Amino acid sequence: MQNIHATEIETKEWALRVDLAAAFRLAVHFDWHESVGNHFSAAVSADGKKFLLNPKWKHFSEIRASDLLLLDADDPEVMNGPEAPDPTAWCIHGAVHAAVPNARVLLHCHPTYATALATLKDPTIKPIDQNTARFFNRIAIDLNFGGLADEAEEGQRIARAFGNQSVMMMGNHGVSVAADTVAEAFEDLYFLERAAKTLVLAYSTGQELNVMSDEIAEKTARSWEDFSEASFAHFDHLKTILDKTDPSYRE
Repeated sequence: MQNIHATEIETKEWALRVDLAAAFRLAVHFDWHESVGNHFSAAVSADGKKFLLNPKWKHFSEIRASDLLLLDADDPEVMNGPEAPDPTAWCIHGAVHAAVPNARVLLHCHPTYATALATLKDPTIKPIDQNTARFFNRIAIDLNFGGLADEAEEGQRIARAFGNQSVMMMGNHGVSVAADTVAEAFEDLYFLERAAKTLVLAYSTGQELNVMSDEIAEKTARSWEDFSEASFAHFDHLKTILDKTDPSYRE
């Protein structure tokens, strides 16, 4: 029975590795990557403290399931090992997985339009269409950027800044999205960048925004929740595209 249980755990972890590897490749497809930086992670233990993370300075376009590091947020020797992750990755993802066990998957990157909004004094995603309304009252806004997240205190501050939300606009920095699964986190990131693009383009006209009433914005945001299963359908479709072009992410 123990061997069967171990096999089930290994199977689930491998499936998680494949999904996370796909997310890296798809981030390149959508042009959300940035050099060899930015990081995605996924918890494998119930308490969230053991998690998968991309290796230091490996380009998103080449990451495979087998490349992902398995780290322990409670291990003080992680940064002293031969396969130590990027310090900023350990700072942010280690802190979040240690402090927020329900953040099973954490995607952090600097996509163009969402990051542009994050540089504004008010980076709020104003509800001007159904995509922007998806995030109405559902985003944490962190305006206390403390420089590159390479110190434990900054990682802990970022973890606290999430509050009760799963999406965070990181002022002067970028965005982070947390969810139960890779598919759900990726879908939020996908629509966050689309919403940000719409808002940035609307701002660029110089005309006054036609912002929805709070009542309509909330109604729209709640309606999105009825389509939560679409996250999995969309992500499966995107993986099918990857399988046709370069299935090496599954290795």
